[in-house]
Amino acid sequence: MKIMVLNGSNLNMLGIREPDIYGTSNYNQLCELIEKYCVEHKIDVSIFQTNHEGELVDLIQQAYFEHYDAIVINPGAYTHTSIAIMDALKSVKLPTVEVHISELEKREDFRQISYIGLACIKTIKGEGFNGYIHAIEFLKEYLNEGNNK
Repeated sequence: MKIMVLNGSNLNMLGIREPDIYGTSNYNQLCELIEKYCVEHKIDVSIFQTNHEGELVDLIQQAYFEHYDAIVINPGAYTHTSIAIMDALKSVKLPTVEVHISELEKREDFRQISYIGLACIKTIKGEGFNGYIHAIEFLKEYLNEGNNK
């Protein structure tokens, strides 16, 4: 299994940005958690973070052209604004799980709309860093059941 994990705007600021919402663990710790899990389960993983919408679109397209099996995406604030990212996910048709560290339903009204979720097979919210592991486990099971891209 080959997956791409994409992290959007401000996720590089984990541990600094609003620790009451996102916790005190930093971005490097998140990457280490994901990488450790993937090594243990023989999953080929590539992890990226960018604050730029167009770069996320490019990475989604790269996942398609480099034959990734699936995508895990936490688009950050682009969740609520980016039709371009949604369109890119719809274009590549790779099974994608949207992840959010916090519980969006307990936050501001504008965070209740997810354009990205419209292009995903599942959304995981409010599980902290473990949401990424949950997403990878879900995708592994989904692909093992014979679901195609």
